Amino acid sequence: MNSSITHSMVRALPAEHSQRLMRVAREVSFPQGVRLFEEGARADRFWIIRTGTISLDIHVPGRRPGVIETLGHNELVGWSWLFAPHSWHLGAETTTPVRAYEFDAVAVRDMCEDDPALGCAVTQWVGDVLAHRLRSSRTRLLDLYAPYGSGSTL
Repeated sequence: MNSSITHSMVRALPAEHSQRLMRVAREVSFPQGVRLFEEGARADRFWIIRTGTISLDIHVPGRRPGVIETLGHNELVGWSWLFAPHSWHLGAETTTPVRAYEFDAVAVRDMCEDDPALGCAVTQWVGDVLAHRLRSSRTRLLDLYAPYGSGSTL
């Protein structure tokens, strides 16, 4: 993971907004191999990873879930909680023991509704994370399937 592209909430949001969000966070721990959520289930929370790694995956009928991306320190796990219909688009599983901050999605959405500046900042942050992940997925797909790869010189 390249730390220069990590979308840490603390770096992405103004200090007063990240402090307000941290007031509703709770510290959680998960052992390796825990399913945090399943594709299609209700998205009612999200996490910021403190330590460990979590894989995002997609359901593949008759096979194990296909890993799309692995997330680590300071990364956001879950964005489906912010956008209707609030159901997970992917699944997630811990690949190592994980310590994280967990946020109640309804509480955060209520805070965002009550404070439009906070809502705008959170939406921008999550949108930036999504845009980064879409670009990364595009590059991985090109590397897998395009005749000459992505052309990336990473």
